[in-house]
Amino acid sequence: MTIPADEKPGVRITVPVALEGRAYDIQIGRHQLCEAAALIAAMAPGAKVAVVTDESVAALHAPALEACLQQEGIGFTRITVPPGEATKSYARFIGLCDALLAAKIERDDLVIALGGGVVGDLTGFAAAVLRRGVRFVQIPTTLLAQVDSSVGGKTGINSSHGKNLIGAFHQPSLVIADTALLDTLSEREFKAGYAEVVKYGLIDDPAFFDWCEVNWSRIIEGGPERDHAVAVACRAKAAIVARDEREEGDRALLNLGHTFAHALERLTNYDSTRLVHGEAVAIGLALAFRFSQRLGLCPGQDASRVSRHLDAVGLPTTLQQVPGGAGSAAEIVAAMGQDKKVRRGVLTFILARGIGRSFIAHGVAAEEVMAFVEAELSANGPAR
Repeated sequence: MTIPADEKPGVRITVPVALEGRAYDIQIGRHQLCEAAALIAAMAPGAKVAVVTDESVAALHAPALEACLQQEGIGFTRITVPPGEATKSYARFIGLCDALLAAKIERDDLVIALGGGVVGDLTGFAAAVLRRGVRFVQIPTTLLAQVDSSVGGKTGINSSHGKNLIGAFHQPSLVIADTALLDTLSEREFKAGYAEVVKYGLIDDPAFFDWCEVNWSRIIEGGPERDHAVAVACRAKAAIVARDEREEGDRALLNLGHTFAHALERLTNYDSTRLVHGEAVAIGLALAFRFSQRLGLCPGQDASRVSRHLDAVGLPTTLQQVPGGAGSAAEIVAAMGQDKKVRRGVLTFILARGIGRSFIAHGVAAEEVMAFVEAELSANGPAR
């Protein structure tokens, strides 16, 4: 796989999301904030805007976006929430809705989510229910959000019972993936987002996985490889969302590794000092392939290759690498019981017959899961 000739450095890449009556574009490239303001002005002339961001992102990027909005003559209000997964709560959701109403955001106005997946999920859910639905724009500021959570219309908050269990499907009107914003990420956050990039190769694009093995360090460095990786991931997700907007079929493939990941996040109390989402996904991807190997579905060399690559990037691949411990096998399996893919109490996993050959496996036997998790907890070594 090579970077297409039309993906030249400095040239914006447009990825359409083809949903009837709700189509929108994902704009990818460096230094796109003022372009975002111009597109918003054209899309909603005369509209007011509420910029929802978190305290960390506000200091880094809000002034630049707001200056661009001012240049376009767009009136705006900034609403700031605390950073971190704990912000996806009932209390913060109610507070955001009240703040948007206090800002007199009407149905013809726009809400901008400027931040990572937490801000995007929370803001999108508030936009979905405010006045029974207002338009919103995603400007994701993390790699994870640019390639995953900002695209596809999944919004929501967490519950004590599990992650993302309360929410709505509400498509954005526009997604701006300004890859220059990623330059401010810590190495840990960027690598965590990379887990969601490489996931697309593991689902159904083995050539992209091959390319990632060679180019992952260049994605981190921020050259044209970064824009290309974001574009490939967004095209893959856009195609799946267009076929299955509400996850009634193969959109569930996007959850490869996430049944394990969400259980680990819940057991670590969504404490980002211990485990961030992308790190949990990296462990989940490695576990999904090793579980597939244990079930006789996936060649051992493919499962080992996945773990070796994630380990080379600097991502965790085993339960032993969860700071403070992952819990017992019984606790992990119980936490999986609140996964969104559970149907009539039966677990559904995304498994693999090899790299790029993932599939939806319904009704996986609980005793198989328990035996696998027990074996993983007793195993040694960070990668296989």
